[in-house]
Amino acid sequence: MAVGDPARAASAAGFFKTGPGEYGEGDVFAGVSVPELRKLARGFRGTSLPTVAALLDDELHEVRMLALFLMVDGYERASDSARAEWVQGYRDAVAAGRVNNWDLVDSSARQILGAWCVASGDFDELVAYARREALWERRVGIVGTHAHLFVGDAAATLAVAPVVVDDRRDLIQKAFGWMLREMGKRVSRETLIGYLDAHAPELGRTALSYAVEHLDPDLRAHYRSLR
Repeated sequence: MAVGDPARAASAAGFFKTGPGEYGEGDVFAGVSVPELRKLARGFRGTSLPTVAALLDDELHEVRMLALFLMVDGYERASDSARAEWVQGYRDAVAAGRVNNWDLVDSSARQILGAWCVASGDFDELVAYARREALWERRVGIVGTHAHLFVGDAAATLAVAPVVVDDRRDLIQKAFGWMLREMGKRVSRETLIGYLDAHAPELGRTALSYAVEHLDPDLRAHYRSLR
């Protein structure tokens, strides 16, 4: 990309773990900031789904991020009847391994698949994604429940919880703990406390740390002592 910066690209490659055996192995960065990508996306509003799908096949991480910004915008602007096509395009991109780092998942799962499930009143698809072993597909299922939390509904997150609670991979732990924390903020503190009272001993340290981050120090210490 012409707006890329080599120093930023090198830094991003390290930050997003692109080395051999790491979760982002082989990903390629141009060094474009997220604000710049959002600015570009605003300039290309209305891009067709086939063009967005083609962009998602690009080797550059930032081009795929730009494509996901355009996909979110396309989904949100589409008529109710056309939104199904955008959601299917998103499913196809996930299945093809194009939504393949945590920032790509976190910029799209809630806004597209999660929003679709809220509108349909059925979060079974998110649970199905969370049951998958593949790292990014499972994270899509977890982060997708954020859309339900946005409207004050904890049911999707609580349904995903038993599916992922034993997964100790760092990026699953972080996503799961993040959703629990959001459940306490966006639904109710009591809902989070009730979950932790029943399940804190089952949580990995990272998930528990994220979940209790905004609780009082004494409560944080209490739940951490249960592990």
